Amino acid sequence: MSTTLKTLLKPLAIIASLVIASSCTKLDEQVYSDLTTTNFYTTKDEVISAVLRPYTHSRAVFAAQSRENIWRLNELSADQLAWPQKGIHGYDDGKWIQLHYHTWTNMHATISDAWNLLFMGLGYCNSGVENLEAHEASEMGITEEEKSEYIAELKANRAFYYLQAIGTFGNVPIVTAVGTPEYPATNSRQEVFDFIESEMLSVIDALPEMSSANSGRFTKIAGYAMLADLYLNAEVWTGTARWNDCLTYCNKVLAGEGGSQHGTLALDNDLLTPFSTQNTETSNENILVLSYDYQSSSDRCNWASDFYHFAQKYIDGGDRNGNNGIVVIPSAYDAFDDHDLRKKEWMLIGTQYYYNDPTTPVKGTVEYAGEPLTFVKEIKLNKSGGTTSTMYTGEENSGARFNKYRGGVYGSDDFCNNDYVLYRLAEFYLMKAEVLMRQAGGTATTEAVELVNTVRKRAFTETDWATGNYSYTTSSLTMDELLAERGREFIFEGKRRIDLIRFGKFVTGTWWDHSATTNTNLQLFPIPFSQTSVNPNLVQNEGY
Repeated sequence: MSTTLKTLLKPLAIIASLVIASSCTKLDEQVYSDLTTTNFYTTKDEVISAVLRPYTHSRAVFAAQSRENIWRLNELSADQLAWPQKGIHGYDDGKWIQLHYHTWTNMHATISDAWNLLFMGLGYCNSGVENLEAHEASEMGITEEEKSEYIAELKANRAFYYLQAIGTFGNVPIVTAVGTPEYPATNSRQEVFDFIESEMLSVIDALPEMSSANSGRFTKIAGYAMLADLYLNAEVWTGTARWNDCLTYCNKVLAGEGGSQHGTLALDNDLLTPFSTQNTETSNENILVLSYDYQSSSDRCNWASDFYHFAQKYIDGGDRNGNNGIVVIPSAYDAFDDHDLRKKEWMLIGTQYYYNDPTTPVKGTVEYAGEPLTFVKEIKLNKSGGTTSTMYTGEENSGARFNKYRGGVYGSDDFCNNDYVLYRLAEFYLMKAEVLMRQAGGTATTEAVELVNTVRKRAFTETDWATGNYSYTTSSLTMDELLAERGREFIFEGKRRIDLIRFGKFVTGTWWDHSATTNTNLQLFPIPFSQTSVNPNLVQNEGY
């Protein structure tokens, strides 16, 4: 199983049609293709395309893309990012405002689409598992060992989909066959947790070691990372803490068990390396990514629509502008010290200049048409002298902007080849520190401080770090400060809502234009009305 996903980013629509065809319950459906599940799995290339299909779909589900997906639910409902209305733009039926204010219902379009995307991905996983198990290895042109590895990979991917489902919706159907049952019943969150755990433990030994040849695919170390993530949230998801189990798998990851991309798993020295256009080729830190290769497939990490300004291509030299949507909220921007390099490197603020002429400002296009485009941290009506800052009072330049992934200049050899990171080593330094602190009653141990400082150190110059003003001590590293540091380190990475829930701040927290509530039901999103209206066996989450 050494084929790298990055070299196989080709259209896989045939697999989609096979999933749809195999889920039909009528026998008189019109056939649109001569290929079916009975005659498709005849070569190794066809098998690999089935194994890889869930990965290409995952980019629509989990990455910061222009899709109504899990990433949007996790970030736009939390305390760092928002999509405020800016003049006549961005209201979009109020759905982004509802996410920020926590006033969504079971009719919310993003919630519905996120559910659909999740279960479509599970369908791709189930289809692959079913069909590989139904065929002899020799029929498919592969060895028995390869067959076992491919099935293990698909099951690991399925478990990852359910990991996202348990965090988003909690109580969901456990379905392991395409179209069966026709109306699956809701399983409890405990049952979903147990399924994820048993599924991963049953296949992890069959997964390959990570190497540069299988970047973007499930490997043994990615499985360890996922189990650590599962156990980290066990107390919230099941009512029973699993700190020791989380610690076990954190230690496996930190020790580099299960392989690495370039021989040695290590934190990258530079803040931008894990997210660069050559992050697969150069990063020692990334553990699991979603692969993109613009040169071979014209496919790229599609963050432009959500994050980019109407004139973005003049700023960064790319080939697209965006819809000027998502920004960093003022309180999140202020959470970074001015000496913190992450504030400078991962966000855009201030006057923007042409990428090929750093002395000429890019001009605004709406409120600031013909004037220099200057991003400001506040979200308020500066043009009209407004003093309030809310989800309704933005202008085209409101809010610091996303700059963590940089696609480079259009036409360059690696333009927009940034692989999107799902797990990287830094997370497990901070995860282990959190476990140690929770086991110590919420106080920082010496080891916990060392772990956090190891990651934090690269966010400051050597001169600043040497002052001792920016490193944590056992007294300064509180649980609240650890949550804040996780926010700074993983901003834009789709993890914030889950973190806030685990630290007890999602419904009780107050930030910028968001007030606390006492409604703990909001820690789960509702099962969409579009699902409960057609499936009588689904049970709605409490409070909806």
